[in-house]
Amino acid sequence: MYFKKIESYISKLGYSVSYQNEKEGIFLIESEADGIKNLIIGVAPPILIVEQFIFKLKSDDKDIYKALLKKNRDIIHGAFVLDEEGKKVIFRYTLQIENLDMNEFEGALNSLGLLLSEYYEQIIEFSKR
Repeated sequence: MYFKKIESYISKLGYSVSYQNEKEGIFLIESEADGIKNLIIGVAPPILIVEQFIFKLKSDDKDIYKALLKKNRDIIHGAFVLDEEGKKVIFRYTLQIENLDMNEFEGALNSLGLLLSEYYEQIIEFSKR
């Protein structure tokens, strides 16, 4: 039920689906115009998880961690997080799926696109360290 709902939102918003698996509740989508590539959308009732790999950390640089935490305060929706190994920086956003509407879903994706467009120079710099 929720998988089909999210699938229709993705379609209506014009995102390309490069992979989907209803049994696992996963979509992999992209939007070249928004700089979004291989965005993972996980349908895991009662939540929807949106994750975008941003870059891999080459070292434990406290200045990068500090800058990312500060940026989290500015992000309206979602946040920067680290993977389980603490090596990959990911943008993550979770939503309650039961009453999710298309505007809220679109807002989450737009938040990522806006973040990437505003913060891309620093992200590139961090990925080089």
